[in-house]
Amino acid sequence: MKTKIISLLLFIGVVFNSIGQEIAPFIRVTASSESMQQVSEKVMTTLKNHSFIILGKYHPSNKSSLEVIAFTNLSMKNTVIKVKDRGALSAIFKVGLQKKNGKVTVSYTNPEYLLRAYLGKNYKIYKNIFVKFSTDVKTALKDLGNDFIAFGGTVKARKLKKYHYKIMMPYFSDPIELKEFSSFEEGLRVIQNNLKDRKGKTELVYQLIYKQKKVAVFGIGLLDIEDGEPKFLPKIGASHLAALPYEIILQDKKVTMLHGKYRLALFWPELSMGTFMRIMSTPGNIEDMLESICE
Repeated sequence: MKTKIISLLLFIGVVFNSIGQEIAPFIRVTASSESMQQVSEKVMTTLKNHSFIILGKYHPSNKSSLEVIAFTNLSMKNTVIKVKDRGALSAIFKVGLQKKNGKVTVSYTNPEYLLRAYLGKNYKIYKNIFVKFSTDVKTALKDLGNDFIAFGGTVKARKLKKYHYKIMMPYFSDPIELKEFSSFEEGLRVIQNNLKDRKGKTELVYQLIYKQKKVAVFGIGLLDIEDGEPKFLPKIGASHLAALPYEIILQDKKVTMLHGKYRLALFWPELSMGTFMRIMSTPGNIEDMLESICE
């Protein structure tokens, strides 16, 4: 009887800890005294050596002191596409490099945080694959440092699948439809051509295309000085740069984006209402810039 009681208490404890688990959006790896270029090259080399695929990189806000490297691997890429509700958005993760006071801080998007938020109930279905991915990322980046400190605020694990900033604010399930094309092929052509022309003062950072599934994800730098990253990033915190770039997803004929009031709040969960009000126009500005790419 005593053994059964102890086992029951342990089980209850595990369940309680899982429900109450707090997860942060980012993980800090190290702060290096090397140059931005040296650190960037090391990041890409170690990721490639551990079978990750580099999708692209850029300097947010056009600042040489900021850099983001987007990556994935075959396992992640081939798993999340099985989730029909914009699952492909979960395929891409980012390493952020920020040079400040003579040191380059290396951080990355916490896979568990993003996957729980974007995939909802589907997270549990493929959890073993996701845990391995997270472990593999950590193993790869250990070549740079061993800090691995979670930061950026926290959200309870159980709340991430239905995260929203405040009452009446949008959820993941409230995307903004930017355009409906006559076909997937037309949408792909229009978007790629507009990004090639840097329409709306944008920059194509990466594209991940599933031709057979008729799905494409585009990571887009928003470099407009008045309305883009140069305006909103300093206000909400550049240390969270691994949340960038912003993305759009083309599924069959429709192209959508996550609502700015959802996506920005998700990756800056500690934003005060006062700060949020300072970027009140940003979600609309982002929508306008991304919509222009679809015209």
